[in-house]
Amino acid sequence: MKSPLPLCLTAFASLVLPVSAGAASNTPIESAVAELGRIHGAALACKQPALVSRARNAVQTTAPKTRAYGEIFENATSEAFLAQGQAVCPDTQRLAGQLTEAENKLGDSIRNAR
Repeated sequence: MKSPLPLCLTAFASLVLPVSAGAASNTPIESAVAELGRIHGAALACKQPALVSRARNAVQTTAPKTRAYGEIFENATSEAFLAQGQAVCPDTQRLAGQLTEAENKLGDSIRNAR
């Protein structure tokens, strides 16, 4: 007979381990914060300091100040940074355009949530 302990540990781990930033976000704000994190990670990996600062500032000044949003941003940043090591860096204009879209999406999501 198998021990129920491994099943219990698996169930517990699924409750306490953070959700991957790649997972589907529940709200438009979470989705926008995750997108900003992905852009932030790519900009970090591609050595685009102006875009790094701009993405971080968009989250800091616009998103609600909660741990959950911070974790979404950090997890998405980390995943994108690591993934960028295996990809060609996008050009600065393309990344800046994506950042503008993500900033607008976050702003719209915040306004619609009120």
